[in-house]
Amino acid sequence: MCEEHRTPSVHERSGAQRTAPSRSCQPADARLAVERAVTERCRTTHTPCDPVALGDALLVVSELMTNAILHGGGVTDFRVDVADANVSVSVCDRSDRLPVARNAADLRRRQRAGGHGWPIVCRLARDVHVAELPAGGKCITAVVPFG
Repeated sequence: MCEEHRTPSVHERSGAQRTAPSRSCQPADARLAVERAVTERCRTTHTPCDPVALGDALLVVSELMTNAILHGGGVTDFRVDVADANVSVSVCDRSDRLPVARNAADLRRRQRAGGHGWPIVCRLARDVHVAELPAGGKCITAVVPFG
C-alpha cells in the first residue's frame, strides 16, 4: 500500500509527502493518501474541506495513477503536497511517451472505450506539468484547487 512507504521530503515544501511505490501501489492507495493529506491540512488550518474540490483531486490522482499503470510501464514515484488552497499531485512512470488526448470515435465514427483520463486531468487541474526524468520516464504534476 502506498501509505506505508510515505516519508517527508526535506527538498520540498512543508506538507509534501513522498511515496515510494510498492508492488501493491494502486490508484485507491493514492486516493487515500490525497484524502488524508487534504483532510489533515483542513484540520490543522481550521478550514472547511470542500467535498466537491476534494472529489476533483481524488479523480485527478486516480486518472494519473491508472494512466501510469496502463500506459507508462508502472508507477515509479508518487507525491502529494497540500499548500495554500491547492493540492499538488505528482505521479512518475517509466515511459518517455507524453500523454495525448485521443479522439472519442474511430474513423467509422464508432465510439471508443477509454481515452477519457487525460482530458479529465487537464479539465480539473489548474496547472499540469509534464517533466522528462534524467534516468528515463516522466513525471506528471497536476495542481488542483481545493478551497
